[in-house]
Amino acid sequence: MRFMIIVKATADSEAGKMPSQQLLTEMGKYNEQLVNAGVLLAAEGLHPSSRGARVKFEGNQRTVVDGPFAETKELIAGFWLIQVKSREEAIEWVRRCPKPFEGDSEIEIRQVFEMEDFGDAVTPELCAQEERMRAQLAQA
Repeated sequence: MRFMIIVKATADSEAGKMPSQQLLTEMGKYNEQLVNAGVLLAAEGLHPSSRGARVKFEGNQRTVVDGPFAETKELIAGFWLIQVKSREEAIEWVRRCPKPFEGDSEIEIRQVFEMEDFGDAVTPELCAQEERMRAQLAQA
């Protein structure tokens, strides 16, 4: 089971305040534990939304909206992608995480869909396409 661990943005992260050396060191140790346990697939921090954009889809039109975006509590400051045996194991890993910001912080845990989750909508052709793409990504 794969889970995306989402670090919610704060006013400080949206203002571009960088983490302290101590927090970077603690996060480095935590990430090393994830790697050593064989569960880490990816981990990244994100620039503030002021450096981002959103593409809005309305009918056949695409509209680009530049950041910043108003609702800080709905924004993402970073993420981990982990592969574990259960939701409970994902929760346990997050409980071990250093507090991501000086003030109050929140981390959300969301399971990633697997092809079999889509049931009858997944054709053998779609499965083959997914396998080809995953193999290609593994080589990159």
